[in-house]
Amino acid sequence: MESAGQLAKELGLIDEAVDSYRRASELFLHCGKVQPSADVLSRGARAVEDERSEIAVRMYLDACAMLEEDGREQMAFDNYRAAVNLYVKLNRFKDAAAVLVRWGQSADKCHATQSQCKAYLSAVIVHLYDEDLKQAQQCYNDCSQVNAFSRSDQSETAEKLLSAYCEGNPDEIRHVVSSSHIITHLDHTIVRLAKQLPKGDVKAASVVEPGDDELNEEDLT
Repeated sequence: MESAGQLAKELGLIDEAVDSYRRASELFLHCGKVQPSADVLSRGARAVEDERSEIAVRMYLDACAMLEEDGREQMAFDNYRAAVNLYVKLNRFKDAAAVLVRWGQSADKCHATQSQCKAYLSAVIVHLYDEDLKQAQQCYNDCSQVNAFSRSDQSETAEKLLSAYCEGNPDEIRHVVSSSHIITHLDHTIVRLAKQLPKGDVKAASVVEPGDDELNEEDLT
């Protein structure tokens, strides 16, 4: 079935390709082969993401869910990364940030603390790039409910960024980004966005100090 999907893609029959990849995934899953099932979905998503971006994102996230249900959270990380990159490419920044938070929660389940903290910092950066300072602050506060993040270098970097925004100081924002070895170790897509901060009129923005905003009712712990 996967070969049929590849052939359909080559012939420009994109919807048929999607159906074939999904069918191949279902057949593997029916046989209890979760990893091959998720891998087929991922390959299918890569094959059609230029022509069917929305469908490709769903395929990546379906692969993530499949692996997580099988207790293989760490194997889902590449699919999360692909979904984030595609959402950024589509300028769907709120969706990208939401996937990053979900990635962080998945990393928490498999005790991948470094990946978790990177994902949460990345989500804050994406909101800042989207010029949604209030949501960036809320995201930071929500993620700070997780002890591993609140004590991390990534949290400290996020706090420095938000403080610079609170001060309306674009030079300090650029300094935090350019001098941070923490940001340079994030995924390339996020680093690229961070290097373009700040966007918009920072001095006109009004943001509460980090930690002062009310916490979201949905606890991330």
